[in-house]
Amino acid sequence: MDIIGDRRFVEVPGGRTHDLPPLLVKTVPEVKRLDKMMCIASEIIEQEDMVPPVAADKLVDEESIERRKMDLALNLVDQYLGLLSHWHWGDAVIEWIRQCEITFGTRVELRNLLKSDIWPHAGRSSFVTLLEDKAVPTEGVELEKAVGLRLAFRQMPPIRCCTDQFLFYLNNSVAHTAFRTWQDMTPSPISSLPPERFQFEIVNMSLDLH
Repeated sequence: MDIIGDRRFVEVPGGRTHDLPPLLVKTVPEVKRLDKMMCIASEIIEQEDMVPPVAADKLVDEESIERRKMDLALNLVDQYLGLLSHWHWGDAVIEWIRQCEITFGTRVELRNLLKSDIWPHAGRSSFVTLLEDKAVPTEGVELEKAVGLRLAFRQMPPIRCCTDQFLFYLNNSVAHTAFRTWQDMTPSPISSLPPERFQFEIVNMSLDLH
């Protein structure tokens, strides 16, 4: 077992570099009707009274109020699209981890690395750490938040089902709590997988579809 700083790395027998399954991810969320999404966001703003009423003695023209509502609607849609991107990444990572577990189970050198009754051991969350150690380009997507969202939602709820509070404030805490709970399901201490011993491809399915 190697110890670097405060991190422990499992010892992978032999000296070969192991090929893992490709990570297949959609980097561009599929949105068929952006105009419809804007309409729904506008409805949320009206229903939640996000624009406070103007006192009678205040000189605020109707155009300014409508512009404020439009800005809020755009912000809601932008927040939701960001969550969609995170969810798609999380969905791809969860499936990739399943494929990696199958790969580990078929190789003698790797078979025991994920067994919690053997120490040091890795865990499912170690694959997320491996992606971070390999500096996988995510275009601003935070992997732990992405995986947490996928753990919380089998399918990402439509924007109509999301409150403004969730879109603006609550999604980070929900996602990170889900990730930490999932991470803690593996008995501690969890060791990392040495990034130099593994390689894999990132396949952008959004590019393949165009």
